[in-house]
Order: sequence, then C-alpha cells, then structure tokens
Amino acid sequence: MKMVQPMVPFLELRHVNVARGDNVVLHDIHLAIHAGEHIAILGPNGCGKSTLIKTITCECYPIIAADPTVPRPHVSIFGRERWDLTELKKRLGVVSPELPGRPTLHTTGRDAILTGFFSSSTLWPNLTVTPEMHARADEVLRQIDAVNLADKPVGQMSAGQQRRIMIGRALAGSAHAGSAAMLLLDEPSNALDLAAQRDLRGLLRELAQQGTGILLITHHIADIIPEIDRILMLQDGRIVADGPKHELLTAPQLSSLFHAKVSVTVQDGYYNAW
Repeated sequence: MKMVQPMVPFLELRHVNVARGDNVVLHDIHLAIHAGEHIAILGPNGCGKSTLIKTITCECYPIIAADPTVPRPHVSIFGRERWDLTELKKRLGVVSPELPGRPTLHTTGRDAILTGFFSSSTLWPNLTVTPEMHARADEVLRQIDAVNLADKPVGQMSAGQQRRIMIGRALAGSAHAGSAAMLLLDEPSNALDLAAQRDLRGLLRELAQQGTGILLITHHIADIIPEIDRILMLQDGRIVADGPKHELLTAPQLSSLFHAKVSVTVQDGYYNAW
C-alpha cells in the first residue's frame, strides 16, 4: 500500500493586521500554505501584495492590540513562530528586484548563486564557501539551465538572464534537508520583454514540475503558469477569494477584483485577460 505523505506547513497566518506608517494595509489575514504548493496571489496595485510578502519574510510585523478581547495574531513559518532573521533568509527563496541582497554587477553568475547561502550581496572575505556549496551551485546552474552564465558578470547579463540567476540564488539559499524548496516571487516578470517573460515562465514550469513550491505574487494574469492551481485574491488589504483557478480566473471575478470590465481567454493552460 502506498503511504500518503503528510502535508508539511510552510506558512500559517491568523488574525494578521499590518500597518505601514499610520495606515493599516493588511486586515485580518487568515492564510495557510503547504510546502511544495503552487499558489498565486493576485490583486491590483496598492492592494497589499508587497506588504504580505514582507510579512512572510518578517520585514513587517502584525499589530498586537492592547485590547485583550481582540485575538492575538499568529504567524508560523515552516512550523515555527520565532526565527533568527539571518536563518530565516536562508530558508526563504525570495525573488524580487527590490531585494537588498541583489548581487553586485561585477559578481559572476556562479558567485551570485553562492551568495544565496549567506543572504549577502557579494562573497565577502570572511565568508567560507565549502565544497558542498560549490557543488550545490553547479547543480543549481544546471537546474535553471544557466551553465553558460556561470562566469559571466551579472552586470553584463540581460534582465531575463539576471532574473534566472536570482531564481538560482534563491533556490541555493533555500535548500534545506527534508523540505521542499519554496520560491516567493514578487512580480517576477516586471521589466522583462516578451521573450524573457516566456523564458521565465518556462523555467518556473520546470521547477514546479520538479517539486519546487511556488508562491507567486502578481497582477499579471499571464504570469500564472498552468501548474498553479490555487488562486488567492487580495483587494484593499483583505483576502476576498481563495480557491481553484478555474473558479476564480473568470471575467466576473476579475472584473470585480480590478474594478474594470475584463475579458478572459484560456490557451495551452495559460489565462489571458484584457
């Protein structure tokens, strides 16, 4: 008899409210995601998507109300409520153009991937790169089909090549024995041309099929690869829908989410909206 593998939690949020300055941006967020799951968080600009990512990476913290009758927020990542941030950064594979750990322009592709083990912007002299790390970096380069970029400086790469290396960096840094890698992608196709967008989506499909978890935050419907089957809709800082893709990526649902008349077509597993 085949044993059913238990679902390992990646993220659990309950009663989470988050403020940026004087404004509450996220309101009473309840969310559970399992390791290895493929999910897209969809919403218009300003709906709180980036704040949600920063809450997951512990760059933003939930509000704790002084009123004891108000439920306390709960945030659990990989089954733990407390983390050393340096350690957490090594477990979370975050891909975002705004990351402060983005490799410097003179860093080669291989070295950029190695920085993922340390969550650093470059390989500083005090960092010790082990043979195991070198082997893992070469493995990741093959995994993301970027062996030809190993010795190329990041500053000489196209935007699409840089994004591919950043995904490799996230994969190397988030590698952890006994758990599926989880990639958090914040608007990954921004600043990419059509060919680079196609290549990026092809890479994400390959990783998803290999068992890598995908948490995609976007407002571009075309970024939602066929392997993503769960959609979460965020509007005005609130989760307004959470369910299967075929139920939520419809003209009525998207029109309501974006406050505009939307039409939808489906081709080869991809949804397109205009």
